[in-house]
Parts: sequence; C-alpha cells; structure tokens
Amino acid sequence: MYIEQLDIRNYRNYSSQHLDFENKVNVFLGENAQGKTNVMEAIYVLAMAKSHRTPRDKELIYWDEEYAKIEGRVQKRTGPFSLSLVVSQKGKKAKVNGLEQRRLTDYIGALNVVMFAPEDLNLVKGSPQVRRRFIDMEIGQVNPVYLHYLSQYQKVLAQRNSLLRDMQRSRSKENTVMLDILTEQLIQAAARVTEKRVSYMKLLQNWADPIHHGISRGLERLEVIYKPTVEVCEEQELSKMIEAYEEKFVKIKDREIERGTSLFGPHRDDLLFHVNGKDVQTFGSQGQQRTTALSVKLAEIDLIHSEVGEYPLLLLDDVLSELDDYRQSHLLNTIQGKVQTFVTTTSVEGIHHETLDKAATYHVETGAIERIR
Repeated sequence: MYIEQLDIRNYRNYSSQHLDFENKVNVFLGENAQGKTNVMEAIYVLAMAKSHRTPRDKELIYWDEEYAKIEGRVQKRTGPFSLSLVVSQKGKKAKVNGLEQRRLTDYIGALNVVMFAPEDLNLVKGSPQVRRRFIDMEIGQVNPVYLHYLSQYQKVLAQRNSLLRDMQRSRSKENTVMLDILTEQLIQAAARVTEKRVSYMKLLQNWADPIHHGISRGLERLEVIYKPTVEVCEEQELSKMIEAYEEKFVKIKDREIERGTSLFGPHRDDLLFHVNGKDVQTFGSQGQQRTTALSVKLAEIDLIHSEVGEYPLLLLDDVLSELDDYRQSHLLNTIQGKVQTFVTTTSVEGIHHETLDKAATYHVETGAIERIR
C-alpha cells in the first residue's frame, strides 16, 4: 500500500499544494515552523479522519477559510482508489472513489498509517490517556467493528455520567432504574471493547517482543500487558467478561452515585510494558523506554500487514534526531524496501544510511514544497 498523489487545500499554512510520491522513502527538509509536520499530519488525517496533534478540527483550516480539503490517490495490490476528506465547521465529509461514506467508521481503514513522532516516546512514560488513545487509533484502523463498539461505549458513558452527576447533586436515588438501564448498555459495549483490546495487545506483544529482543542485542524481553479496571483475562469468553463487569458495577453502584461519575471501564484502563519482568515506566532507563516505544511502533507495521495483507504508510515526524545512531540504523534497516515512509527533519547530516541516500527529497519553506531530488 502506498500513496502516489496528495492534494491539500486550505490546510494549516497551505492554501494549495499538489505532491507526487514514490513508493519509497520521502524526506521533507526545512527549518522549523515551515510546514513539514503539516504535510505529515495531512496524510494522517486523510487516513484517520482526525489529527494526532489536536482534537479541534478548526485548527486544521487555513486562516479565514471555511473548509480544508485533503485528497489522495492510493495504490493497493487490488488496484488504485481515491480518498477525499473535507473538514469544515459543520463537520467532516469523507469519500472513497467519489462515494460519500455515511459514517466515518466506514471510511477509516481504507488507508493504514503508523505515525512515530517525538511525543510517541511518551507512550511508555506518559499518562494512561496517551496509551488508551494509541490503542483506540491502532485497533480502529484494522477493525471497524471495534470503532462501532467504542463509539457506543463513549455515548452511553456520557449519558451515564450525566445521570450520576444529577443524582449526586440532588442526593436522590430516584433514578436508579434509568441508571440500571444505562449500566447494562455500558457493560455490553465495555465487554466488547475490552475483548478486542485484550486480543489486539496479545498480537502486538507477539510482534514487539522479538523486535525489542533484536534492538537490545538479545539482552531484553518485552511484555505488553493490557490492564483493565475489571479483572478479566485474555482466554475469557465474552459472556464471562460481561459477568465480571456486572459484578463490579453492582458492588460500586453507591460509590459511583456518591462520586457522580463512572469509576470503572475501558475509559480508565491502561497498558503496561515490562522489560525482563520489570515495569519499564517505573524502573526502566530512558534508553529502555525509547527502545520499548520504537519496538511497539515497528511491531504495528507487521501487525497491520498480518491483519489486512498490506503494509501501512510510516510517518516519521522529526523522530530520527531523537534516536541514537544504533536505534536509527535499526529503524531504517527495518523499513528498507518494505514500507513507503515519510520523514521530516531539519537536516540529514550525520545520518548515513543508504535508505536516506536513495530517498526522494523535498524542500519545505513557508508553506511551499519543492522536490529537490
């Protein structure tokens, strides 16, 4: 899978830009604040229908314009197809081969991407929210059903939290029947979200451990552990997960009314990384934390390939400078000749690798892009 054409209009600091890409490494060179990351973000938004940098869609729209538009022509083994995404104050419109998609969940997954940016190094040491977002974005690319259950869960969760706040303020338990109805709906969605997450993280572990073992020169083993707030295990059937949630919510019902919020569920779950049996977030060195993040990102590439039969695009946004020479080489050796890759950097000086020597290179300055090699 690779993208051969990209057109962006009224996007960030680009009024209009057309780009042709080759199915290899594409490097964007330029000083900071010129628009390199905006191009990477545009590719990511085209694939995921949301930014990895901001939840506010209006920030994507060029100054004083009403909309931003991203179009791409993508090649797969089955042939070419086109993608189009319009972002406006009224929402988003997504098209595949000119056909508007009724739901964004029907659109996401047509183009698969793996983004690796400096903030992704916080995957290990950052907040649980960062790791939950990582889980949701990655599973959603390869499993549209997951996005359906996650959307259901988030809607019911918002309704349930609103009701719990009302019950807390009024100090009344008159609405317990409605609370029970919403709790049952929440449990059905929560169990399915948890089931998908547990299964996916097991697959990620299978791909990430040998990669980490190689980067650490055979000295370390990596374990990826999904940590739900309700005690379940990966072998557990869905019906047993539902029972576990039911038991938990019965026990904490009064506490939730007292606190005015939902205390358990996928919105509070976390992801743990253990290296040689120790929690790398707490006990790992910075080098171990970076190796873990790199291993997980490289594992995503192979996992997506195993799930959809195509390699995703790899977006490396100003991350090479954050890695030492050894990790740089391991990353570049892994992607060489396998994955269409986009790299942003202020300079390639000091990075000596044939992958970059053969790359298509573009110069970015004040919202204008010119191919220089």
